[in-house]
Amino acid sequence: MLKLRCLAGRILVAIAAMVAVMLAAFSVHAESPSAVEWHAPIEVDSGDAHQGSWRMNRSDFRYVDDPAVAVNDDGITAVVWARQSRQDLYLQLFDEQGEALLDSPTNISRSSDTFSWLPRVVLGEGESPAVHVLWQEIVFSGGSHGGEIFYARSQNGGAEFSEPQNLSQIEAGAGKGRLDRDTWQNGSLDLVRDASGNLHAAWTEYEGRLKYARAVPDDFEFEAPRHIAGDDDRPARGPSLAVDGDSEVALAWSVGETREADIHISYSEDGSDDFSEPEKAVSGPGHADAPSIVFDGEGVLHLAYAEAAEGPGGAYAIRHTRADSPSQSFGSVSTISEPPPRDNDAQAHFPALRIDGADRLHLVWELYPEGWPRSRGLAYTRAPADGEFSPPALVEGTGDPSDGINGSLQGLFMQKLAVTADGLPVVVNSTFREDEESRIRLIRGELSDSE
Repeated sequence: MLKLRCLAGRILVAIAAMVAVMLAAFSVHAESPSAVEWHAPIEVDSGDAHQGSWRMNRSDFRYVDDPAVAVNDDGITAVVWARQSRQDLYLQLFDEQGEALLDSPTNISRSSDTFSWLPRVVLGEGESPAVHVLWQEIVFSGGSHGGEIFYARSQNGGAEFSEPQNLSQIEAGAGKGRLDRDTWQNGSLDLVRDASGNLHAAWTEYEGRLKYARAVPDDFEFEAPRHIAGDDDRPARGPSLAVDGDSEVALAWSVGETREADIHISYSEDGSDDFSEPEKAVSGPGHADAPSIVFDGEGVLHLAYAEAAEGPGGAYAIRHTRADSPSQSFGSVSTISEPPPRDNDAQAHFPALRIDGADRLHLVWELYPEGWPRSRGLAYTRAPADGEFSPPALVEGTGDPSDGINGSLQGLFMQKLAVTADGLPVVVNSTFREDEESRIRLIRGELSDSE
C-alpha cells in the first residue's frame, strides 16, 4: 500500500465493480442514530491527471492534489492544495454557505521551480482570518533526498502571504516518513496553534530525526528546530501534535525499519521547555502507524492510529485509546474499524482525529479495496464525550469508482478533516483518474440527530 505508484486506467476500470461491492459491504454496518448527513461536494479545483516519470523538479506532473482543511468559529473554511502543473500551493476560503470568498485562489508558495506539496493549515478567527501554512518543498540541498519544511502566513484573510521561510535548512530530506530504505511517505509533518496563539511545528527527515519548532505570535519567527527523537536505525515517522490550552504540548509518532512499530509520545510544557523522554504510548506485536492525537476539554489525550497484525503491508484496522493526563499511561485500546468480514484483505489506514466544543470526537480514515494499494474512499465516525464511536460510514461524495483513486500520490499523511465548535465535520479529498481528470472537493456534514 505504501509503494507510491499510479494505477493504469484500464486497471481502474477492471476493479470498479469490485470496489463498489466492497464499499457497499462496508456501508451495511453504517446505520447509526448519530449519523451525519453530507452536503453535495463543492468542487474546489480540477485539472488534468497526468503523472510522468520522476525527474525531480523537472517531472511532468499535471494534476491537483494534497488538500488540507481548517475551520474557525465564524464559519469560515480554509482549503489549501497543490497544483502540481505549477508546482505551487493555493488557498481558497469558503463561507458557511460554501461560497468562495476570494476572487481567485491565492498562490502561497510562489516557487514554481520546485514542487510544493502536502500542506497543513491553521486558521485564525474572524471574517478576515489569519492563515498559517506549513508544507514540504522539494528542494535538493545536497543530501540523498530532496525536502525542506516551509512556512508562510497571511494576516489579511488569505489575500496575501508572507515570504516563505525555510524552517529546516538541512541536507536531509525533510518531510519524509521512512518505512524502510526503499519506501517512505511524504507529508510527514504537522502544525497546530495553542490558546495563546503560539504555533507548534513538527516534521521528520528521511535519515530519521524528528524535529520540533515553536513560533510566538509577536512575529511568528520560528525558533531553531530541536531534535526530539529518531535516528537512522529507528527513523521517526508520521508526527502528530496536540495542545492542551496553552500549557501542554503532546507529540506522537511511529517508527520505521521494523515490522513491530509502536506509537511513541513525548510532552512539553508549552513547547518552550525540553520534551520529556519518549515513551511508548501503545505497544503490541503488530505494526502501529499514522498516529493522530487531540486533547479534550478535561485534559484527556485521545490517540487514534492504524495497526496491522501482520506488519507493514498487512490489513490495517483503526484503533483508539486515551490517557487521562500526561502523567498517566494510555488505557485499554478499542477497535473502531476492522476489515469488512467478506473482504478480509480490505483495510483502513491514515486516520485523522478531531474534537469539537462539546468534546465529541470525530474520526476519518482512508478505505482500501481488497488487494489494491490505493485508497478509494473515506470513512467517518464520531463519539460523544465519554461515549462509544458510532458504526463507521462512507463519507458521501467519496468512494465512487468512476472518480479513480484518492490522492495524495506523494503520501497520505494529510489534514483531510476539520470540525466546527458545534460539531459539524468538514472533509476535503482529492481524486485522480489517470489521463482524464483530477479533482479537489470540499464536503461538509450536518448532524442528523439532536445530540
